[in-house]
Amino acid sequence: MVNKRLLYYLETNKIFSPFQSGFRQGRCTVDNLLALETEIRNAFIRRQHTVAIFFDIEKAYDRSWRFGILRDLYECNLRGNLPIFIQNFLKLRKFRVQIGNQLSDYFIQEEGVPQGSVLSVTLFALKINDILKQLPPSVKGFLYVDVLYISCTGDNINFIERQLQLAVNKIQQWSTFNGFTFSTAKTSCIHFCRKRRLHPEPEILLGSQLITVVNEVKFLGITFDKKLTFRPHVIKLRKKLDKALNILKVLSNTSWGASRTSLLRVYRAAILSKMDYGCVIYGSARQSVLKILDPIHHSALRLCSGAFRTSPVESLYVECCEPPLDHRRKMLTLHFYYKILSLPEHPFFKYKQSQFILRLQKGRPCVIPSFFTRASGFLNLDLENLQVVSLLKYHLTPWNSHGLKFLNPFKTFDKANTDPIVYQQLFADHRDLYHNFIPVFTDGSRSSSSTSFACVFINSTLSFQIHSSSSIFTAEITAILHALYQISNSPPDNYIIYSDSFSALESMTSLHRFSHPLTFNILELHDKLACRGFSVLLCWVPSHVGISGNEHADNLAKSATDSLNCPVPLSDIKKYVKIKLHSNWQSQWNLKDANKLHSIKHLITCWPSLPNRKLDTVLTRLRIGHTRFTHRHLLLGEPAPLCTACQCQMTVLHILIECRQFNNQRIRCFHSSCITLKDILHKDHHPQLFTFLRMIGFYSLI
Repeated sequence: MVNKRLLYYLETNKIFSPFQSGFRQGRCTVDNLLALETEIRNAFIRRQHTVAIFFDIEKAYDRSWRFGILRDLYECNLRGNLPIFIQNFLKLRKFRVQIGNQLSDYFIQEEGVPQGSVLSVTLFALKINDILKQLPPSVKGFLYVDVLYISCTGDNINFIERQLQLAVNKIQQWSTFNGFTFSTAKTSCIHFCRKRRLHPEPEILLGSQLITVVNEVKFLGITFDKKLTFRPHVIKLRKKLDKALNILKVLSNTSWGASRTSLLRVYRAAILSKMDYGCVIYGSARQSVLKILDPIHHSALRLCSGAFRTSPVESLYVECCEPPLDHRRKMLTLHFYYKILSLPEHPFFKYKQSQFILRLQKGRPCVIPSFFTRASGFLNLDLENLQVVSLLKYHLTPWNSHGLKFLNPFKTFDKANTDPIVYQQLFADHRDLYHNFIPVFTDGSRSSSSTSFACVFINSTLSFQIHSSSSIFTAEITAILHALYQISNSPPDNYIIYSDSFSALESMTSLHRFSHPLTFNILELHDKLACRGFSVLLCWVPSHVGISGNEHADNLAKSATDSLNCPVPLSDIKKYVKIKLHSNWQSQWNLKDANKLHSIKHLITCWPSLPNRKLDTVLTRLRIGHTRFTHRHLLLGEPAPLCTACQCQMTVLHILIECRQFNNQRIRCFHSSCITLKDILHKDHHPQLFTFLRMIGFYSLI
């Protein structure tokens, strides 16, 4: 509770530096990684040098200066009980050690903040916040709690060296005054440069010792090398994933192993999550480097599905409904790009790549562009002019509950078992009770190609189409918001807004940080109208029961033609990006006519797996068309097996459909000799499939 109130004060008063990313709402480690990668990429395009220094603070939490924390709180104009509580929280901290049943004496912790407390992180971040103010204008710096790096870019290495030495001296003075100590042995420097001619490495002193210049450094989980190829990072990640893959190998026996659903969950949690972290940064590496990770993805999908080792990777993707890694990296890049655009206080919110950089990029296509240039290159999904709803942080006071109640005169009636005439009579009784409130009806509509909303007033109506990426929920919320906008242009009076979206109204009863961003706008506008003398109520009405105002709003929303340029919530954009990229994947799959699975599974959707692992493995291999009997010759270097009756190559298609020696068994099991693979191997496979396989002796050979 105390931490929430302190954070609210620090964030609303913009006391934290925008370059501090640690433990702040809407921020993460990737923000700092992005800042460093963007600076280096732009330097490479300009053919400049970038030198970065990564500091390590010794016992950062244990050596935090308590009086300095209280002084910083005072300088933030915090008075009263909150700083007194924090003072009492910090002083007289005692601890002792237990070994077995023996307890040591008590020891007093003279300085530092208690580790493990939720309040400690905020107090430490406040204490170290001023360190970035010591930097000269030519030096940039980013913090993730106690992880600090500074960097400088320029044409002349001597200029960079002087600027960084000045910055290090000021940081050293600040740390000495505030009780922090930097570890010289763990503090490192790296010189990013693509120039081939000889040039001296920077010599920068931390105190009296020279900072070690290294060829690569691990920063917030990502290894940066001096050429920014990310090859060392990908190789280390591959070794880590090889070990994690052993978990799947243990669980994925094709006879008694876990189900495909369980294995895919393990894969996503233990392996794919590791590849996802930082992929928007290291995804800028060359394709030859990124392909090092592909075998892990393919092996995991083979283990999860039980597919034979020779199965084509395109079939693995479609059968498991898991896209290629390149597809996933593109999706996460766009998600992060739009997340930045939804945070007005993010340091890269207003970032625009200069025209000079863009011209250089066109002239030097071999140089890898920065994140924003790469992301803008992905915007071929009808997203170019898309605006994102801003996520305003800490606009809800933590000491109050926030929300709008709504009326529900129909809550005791079940719509499935209630005649529409009953609802009409109930609504008429409700209007008699609220006859002095002016009714306003709102509704949203969504089709495969458009999203729209409508508002119906007594003497006027309005209806608009919004961006097609908007969800029906967003359309309903937008309709209520625009109804309030129209009401605000009228003289103060009593109004009641009717909506048939129970979920939209219920979402406004208790607002929190994950609520739909437009609901905060509704709450803010509702409070302003109340201060001006308006009385505005919300009420739910059932849809399609003959309530005239609701039916009118529904028809208007469906027939809306005028477009309104409304910003779209980040959650809707993420879903839209996923749908568009899935559509691109589907288009690529449509071209794989020669693929054996394509003739059975045209659409990329998730098909249910069988509860029996052995049966599910057999079915998977038949669908993909690669089995142990028909394709092991590729692994053994032997000739392909031939059908003794037909003198042609043995394939799944030939065995199940074409081979005439099995016609009697087909008629007996499938009641027809003229069937297709799609008939027996589709989403709901033929119930006699496995019986047929056992009859012809093929089941144990798959």
